[in-house]
Amino acid sequence: MEEYKKMIAGKDYYPMTEYLISLRDRTRALITEFNQEKEEKKREEILKSVVGKMGGGCYITPNVFFDYGCNTELGDNVYFNANCVILDCAKVSIGSNTFVGPNVQFYTPIHPLDYKTRNTFVEAAKPISVGKNCWLGGSVIILPGVNIGDGCVIGAGAVVTKDIPENSLAVGNPAKVIRKIEQ
Repeated sequence: MEEYKKMIAGKDYYPMTEYLISLRDRTRALITEFNQEKEEKKREEILKSVVGKMGGGCYITPNVFFDYGCNTELGDNVYFNANCVILDCAKVSIGSNTFVGPNVQFYTPIHPLDYKTRNTFVEAAKPISVGKNCWLGGSVIILPGVNIGDGCVIGAGAVVTKDIPENSLAVGNPAKVIRKIEQ
């Protein structure tokens, strides 16, 4: 439990403790069940038992992968297309009415650059926040600590390494704002 508290607080932690392994194992078992379930209502119930918070009208297309699930919060009417990955070692918040394209990946973990430290398996994590009314195109990658403002569109294949201000269209690797979106 102590390593979980450090993980959520953004401090260095050791992910190979019995407690953290058991949380990941539980999530993987439930997500395997979710990904194989054909009935939509049953999938929704499984998903509610995995994620930390889920608003009404959310839909996640199988297959999906979570590290922990409990550190992910979804607003109302969030839609995920297929094959998304949420490595939620830190909090991942996704605002209402946000569309997430296929193969989108949310990465909160940070591994040390120094290989000697990295080889001890110590890591840290920083939260990711996506605002309301956003659209993340297919195969977008969002890196640790990134905040995407309300009303943003992130173009397919973009790698988001820095915060994106609200009502922006951002594309590329690394993602750059190319214009404001007029509402």
